[in-house]
Amino acid sequence: MTTPEKTSKPKSKTLGRRIKAAINWPSKAAVRKLESVMGKGSLVGDKPVFDNRDFPWAGQLEANAHIIREELANVIELRDALPTMQYISKTQKKIIKTDGWKTYFFTAFGERADRNCERCPQTAALLDKIPDLEAAFFSILAPGSHIRAHRGVYKGLVRAHLGLVVPEPSKDCRMAVGDEMVYWKEGECVVFDDTYQHEVWNDTDGVRVVLLIDVHRPLPPALDRLNKALLRMARMMPFVREPVRQHRAWEKEFYANA
Repeated sequence: MTTPEKTSKPKSKTLGRRIKAAINWPSKAAVRKLESVMGKGSLVGDKPVFDNRDFPWAGQLEANAHIIREELANVIELRDALPTMQYISKTQKKIIKTDGWKTYFFTAFGERADRNCERCPQTAALLDKIPDLEAAFFSILAPGSHIRAHRGVYKGLVRAHLGLVVPEPSKDCRMAVGDEMVYWKEGECVVFDDTYQHEVWNDTDGVRVVLLIDVHRPLPPALDRLNKALLRMARMMPFVREPVRQHRAWEKEFYANA
């Protein structure tokens, strides 16, 4: 009785697996250790909500909020055609069960949405001036929507919301970040650490819109270099590449029919 010869795997597939292993995103335990180091080394502290004065670009966004709001008007009228957050990132299905969270991306993880930027050129120009910008989009939340408590994946970023449309009563349109409650105001920024547990409610009859941006956390030079390297690595990971592909697919179809 003869034994079948062992077949070797194609070299290209083997090489692909090696490359994938080499660039594998750190484990959750490793990320938590990194977050502890980055929290301690953070130049803006380690707290749920930051002081806007530590982020000069926040003041620039606030000073130009009226311009951004004017361009938002060209987007809001297309709201029904915009992609939901769950369409862009399937993992978001865990935190919102309706189609009430719509998005309009300008950039995300090195991918610029050129056609979207062309529709809002002044907003795009303002975003281009923000150092270490990682993502930016209009976050549009329908009346009665609730985004369940969740946390961001990595402490190397900080997040900001610029209030653009805040329906009344404003006390019913809010966000909990850690042990702090945030109430958006039109024309004002709130900068926060999304690795703290946060939850969002729009218990009003109106649509809430913020400009959501993610930027690199201010860190000492050595930690900053490490952070930038990890964020470049993240751009190759499936949890980033899949949303990028989803947005490209939406953009291609949307503008083909425009």
